[in-house]
Amino acid sequence: MNKWGKLSLGMLLAVGLLSGCGSNKNDNDSAATGNTNTGATKTLTMGTSADFPPYEFHKVVDGKDTIVGFDIDIAKDIAKDMGAELVIKDLPFDSLLNELSSGRVDIVISGLSPTEDRRKAVELSDIYYKADQAVVVREADKDKFATMDSLKNAKIGIQTGSIQEDIAKGIEGAKLTSLGKISEIILQLQSNRVDASIMEGPVAKAFVKNVPGLVITDAVPVVEDNGYVIGIKKGNTELLDKVNGTLTHLISEGKIEQYVTAASELSVSK
Repeated sequence: MNKWGKLSLGMLLAVGLLSGCGSNKNDNDSAATGNTNTGATKTLTMGTSADFPPYEFHKVVDGKDTIVGFDIDIAKDIAKDMGAELVIKDLPFDSLLNELSSGRVDIVISGLSPTEDRRKAVELSDIYYKADQAVVVREADKDKFATMDSLKNAKIGIQTGSIQEDIAKGIEGAKLTSLGKISEIILQLQSNRVDASIMEGPVAKAFVKNVPGLVITDAVPVVEDNGYVIGIKKGNTELLDKVNGTLTHLISEGKIEQYVTAASELSVSK
């Protein structure tokens, strides 16, 4: 799931820093571990949808637009453990697994839930984080949409290909507007084109703190909490083992919770 998250709405900048795998022996050897050799430098290319604070999002750091977030921190640790340089490719969420299967990215970290369909298509890591779900509406509609039952027949903005889209599809009579970016959904809310949106709890909190006039309701989306995983190309068990090794020590050392706290604070800072 998926999932904010996901500030200056509608102006998220794409980062296209992908280096492809070549056909020489060094590149073929490195492809087995998810690394691309560019001269003496190994790279690990991460696919993500960077409008999902505090997971991954754009932030001006030292005057430069930068993709940050706790998923980014995790990816940096994976790359460091592999002796590789991290390269980030910012994409619409619903295109990430295609990019992974095609080999244009090595890993996908973007609030990804371990659904059965995804498990059939790609390798999935161990679970590294679990989060709740939330319903975001305009402030004036907080009481109107205080329960999931009240969302029947409502217009709901949702991220394409997300676990939240599956939740919304189960709401009786709901009219869905599926979009690639959370920021686009926020704009739909602000302009009264949709009534509500279902988002990850941390993502919803980050946007509500940054966008005046939006609130989280008391409605609690019901979903089996499978947590979040990292996607790796099908059959690349060597890279899968490396990723799981990093996740194991990050979890045991309490690093991921530290990253979540720091990224949440960064997402709402001016």
